[in-house]
Amino acid sequence: MARRSYAKFGNADYGIWYRFAAVLVKPVTNALARTDWRGWEHLPEKGGFLAVVNHNSVIDPVFYAHWQYNSGRPPRILGKSQLFSVPFIGFMLRKTGQIPVFRESTDAAEAFRAAIDAVNGGQCVQFYPEGTLTRDPELWPMTGKSGAARVALMTGAPVIPVAHWGAHEIIPPYGKGKNKYNLFPRHKVTVAAGPPVDLSKYQGQELTAQVLRDATEDIMAAITAVLEGIRGEQAPAERYDMRRAARERAAAAAAKGERAKSNGTAEEISE
Repeated sequence: MARRSYAKFGNADYGIWYRFAAVLVKPVTNALARTDWRGWEHLPEKGGFLAVVNHNSVIDPVFYAHWQYNSGRPPRILGKSQLFSVPFIGFMLRKTGQIPVFRESTDAAEAFRAAIDAVNGGQCVQFYPEGTLTRDPELWPMTGKSGAARVALMTGAPVIPVAHWGAHEIIPPYGKGKNKYNLFPRHKVTVAAGPPVDLSKYQGQELTAQVLRDATEDIMAAITAVLEGIRGEQAPAERYDMRRAARERAAAAAAKGERAKSNGTAEEISE
């Protein structure tokens, strides 16, 4: 797809640091993969919006940033606060206006407020609604967190679903696979956007836990639909739920412990 013209966008102010970051990052992504960019026609030309993206490799943000940069709408990415402490990387993140996320901290709400301010200021703010790399065995999007839905419903801004596929073959999630890094042969990485998520039925409603859960599921379903188009496959009917899986593992471990205890008691009696 041809590159969009920056001149079309009145707020496409990349600035010197953003352009410097692009000079550093784009040759790396081009060297690592054959990139397939799709769906820029779904991005608003003006005004703030949210880009909600699936997550299946630690290198996803690099490819997403390249795709979004080339769209003509510079992104503000919510990133783990630890990254902002890394020499040079943290410096570049701050200079390009990215938003640190402080988990389990009194500063956690700061990222939420910054995201709302950025969207209301006409910028693109990117979310990984899953909050971490997917745990789904087949790398489909799992259940999401409500932050993106909350920002979308509070601002009324468009929500654009974006899907990655291919970066996981370069760096598999959680060290899965024979090799930690698979740089050769050069892999294909696709990033695509779909039509805005329709959240109109939630507008004007009180932001209860149920409303946020339903809106979040609509967002995750839209991301999954875009990924289905890339992969040419149908996602499972039931979405992977990390919390439910943790409860099931805990229950299985407890049951195993009870069985071991019972077996030990039986052996003592037989003696």
